[in-house]
Amino acid sequence: MRLAALVTGGKDSILALCRAQKVGHTIEVLATMIPERSDSYMFHFPNIHLTDYIAEALEIPLVKAPTSGIKEKELDDLKKLLAPLDVDGVVTGAIQSTYQKQRIDRLCDELGIESVAPLWHQDPHELMKELINLKFKVIIIGVYAYGLDQTWLGKEITSESLEKLVELNEKYQISLVGEGGEYESLVLDAPIFKKRIEIIKAEASYENNSGVLTIKEARLVDK
Repeated sequence: MRLAALVTGGKDSILALCRAQKVGHTIEVLATMIPERSDSYMFHFPNIHLTDYIAEALEIPLVKAPTSGIKEKELDDLKKLLAPLDVDGVVTGAIQSTYQKQRIDRLCDELGIESVAPLWHQDPHELMKELINLKFKVIIIGVYAYGLDQTWLGKEITSESLEKLVELNEKYQISLVGEGGEYESLVLDAPIFKKRIEIIKAEASYENNSGVLTIKEARLVDK
């Protein structure tokens, strides 16, 4: 099928896109919502501006639109973005969030297109290992849960950091993939990227058990 891919720059959306391509789907366009508030129910907020670099790295066109970030109304904003696209379906990185999956499914039904979720109900630990084995370069750019302190900001997801996440999962029930909002990630490189993202300047802020690594300056470099 010819698909649009909902992309945030985070690991789940990029891995889902990668899997969709692997089974023969064509990604015609990337779609990104830009929340006007940091507590959007549906959409990723930190460093969302870097999806421009993701699109260039993938060599796939990008469409984007602002959204109020207000519960339910943000679905209307997404519908307006997707409705004009000439695609057969939408691919998303939903893993276990029924809230997100049901709303995307319903939206796709209204538009008469398919909802494609390659990661749905996959084992979180296996997904994290897949990212590492495929040599994704993923860093953590937001932390919002007890146990994830400021030292996690900018940390790359590796076998070693995955082991620490497993320990935090056992101790505090933190989702390994962060789908409960425990953390946000950013993909700097992936097998399907034609170029990789290099961070030039970043600023970390941390307060009251939550923090964000804001990317102030970045560039694309040859691999």
